[in-house]
Amino acid sequence: MRLRALLDTDALGLRLLGGGDELDRAVRGVMTTDLRDPSRYLSGGELVLTGLAWRRDAADSEPFVRLLAGAGVAALAAGEAELGDIPEDLVVACARHRLPLFAVNESVAFATITEHVVRQVSGERAGDLAAVVDRHRRMMTSGPAGGGPDVVLDLLGSDLDLRAWVLSPTGRLVAGPEDAGPVPPAELRARLAAEHLAATRTGRRGPHRVAVGSTTYSLFPVGGASRGTDPGGAAARDMRAAVLSEWLLAVEADAGDWPAERLDLLYGVTQLIAVERDRRDAARTVRRRLAQEVLELVQAGAAPAEIAARLRVAAPVLLPGLGSAPHWQIVVARLDRDGDGADGGPVTQALLEEILVDPLATGPEPSDRIAVAHTGEEAIALVPLPALASGPDGTEPGVHADTLLTAVRDPLTAGLDDDGRLTLGVSAAVHSAEGLRGALEEARHARRVAAARSGRVCAAGHQELASHVLLLPFVPDDVRRAFTARLLDPLRDYDRRHRAELIPTLEAFLECDGSWTRCAARLHLHVNTLRYRVGRIEQLTGRDLSRLEDKLDFFLALRMS
Repeated sequence: MRLRALLDTDALGLRLLGGGDELDRAVRGVMTTDLRDPSRYLSGGELVLTGLAWRRDAADSEPFVRLLAGAGVAALAAGEAELGDIPEDLVVACARHRLPLFAVNESVAFATITEHVVRQVSGERAGDLAAVVDRHRRMMTSGPAGGGPDVVLDLLGSDLDLRAWVLSPTGRLVAGPEDAGPVPPAELRARLAAEHLAATRTGRRGPHRVAVGSTTYSLFPVGGASRGTDPGGAAARDMRAAVLSEWLLAVEADAGDWPAERLDLLYGVTQLIAVERDRRDAARTVRRRLAQEVLELVQAGAAPAEIAARLRVAAPVLLPGLGSAPHWQIVVARLDRDGDGADGGPVTQALLEEILVDPLATGPEPSDRIAVAHTGEEAIALVPLPALASGPDGTEPGVHADTLLTAVRDPLTAGLDDDGRLTLGVSAAVHSAEGLRGALEEARHARRVAAARSGRVCAAGHQELASHVLLLPFVPDDVRRAFTARLLDPLRDYDRRHRAELIPTLEAFLECDGSWTRCAARLHLHVNTLRYRVGRIEQLTGRDLSRLEDKLDFFLALRMS
């Protein structure tokens, strides 16, 4: 705003004492001070309000005004409450340094002037920022992105004094302004993401406001969440699913009393960030196609040489400059919506891409190394590992189920609540195409282990699978089916006809390591009854449960059934 506009506002009680030819100066802020040297706190363009407590005699006016002029302030306004008339030496000093001088009537509080200026300047900045955002949006939609989300977040900070960050649905920092001070800690970001997902799941209108201590954050959806969605309709259900893979804009401010113009501006910012998100998604098309092709070859039983050739194509795309095919891991995810079955489509695919990014990483770039396909009820990630050197603590490289779970469990649990569950399985690393089929089966086994646990978000890794499970993926399906049927079908048929419970008896006998007394106690049977059932099992199958080889065959058959 201009100084002239201040002088024309009667409610501010300002009287011009000098500098009439400088009234077109722009005011960018307000500072109230009685320091003898306030220059260190000035950045230029301020209206300085003072009660003159710094002035002891006439000689003090000249150095004070010289410091203000050197700092580039817009004008000085001196209150009449302390000394009555403004001292002539101050008027002369301001005239010498061409600094406009106002007298403030004793009936007007400095707070009144400050509030008026801040409100006017903020409104003008919002209008200016809206024009910048609109221009930036047009640039981004018609060509390469002009700096990504960070640019517009810097504008929010510099023009509206708003600290804001773009977060993933798990709370990972995607983008933030360079000069916004410390980044919110991981625990706070995860909580904000969880609150956003929970609010969106219930269909509440944004922005969602969250109080953390003495600070209020306003959370704006980026992308698929609509402000006017009917919380009970099909569109709302689709939106609640899509938001699991969408970004959010977290603003350190309470938007509850914002005018409509400022809210519209922030929603414009989210649309601008959504353009960048869409651009990033489009760039993943090649990686997704590579993952789909590799997955189809593996599941079709293609020759290892053919799979290896496809991996050689994928390696430089996922890890530019590597020069040779790396080791690989497989991660399998399944998102089950309560009452609607599994969602193995784009939502699970995008969600798996997001949660596989290192939670300590910033920006979208790390996700460019992950290729995710979806098939049937699963999303399947092909994760390249550039090296297999162990970490400083001796841990294996690559994706770890427990680390993954720690990073994503809380926010995604809030997003799912009673609406579904996410289960994840992680394979060990393999170094060749021959190992990919086993790694895929291993990850699927691990996911089934996770699915057997309680909780909305569960994960399991290859370390949790017994040694026999590691071998089973390499046995052809038809061989497994024939082996299981030969050993267990006679027992199942007998149980159906006689309700003899031979299968449960066999399981308990093996779990008790062949101990007659412990097994009888577990089943609440007399030992003679147990001996009769085990004898019947041996008679129907032609096996001897006193032999280790036959015990092992029964154990494997039960695990594969």
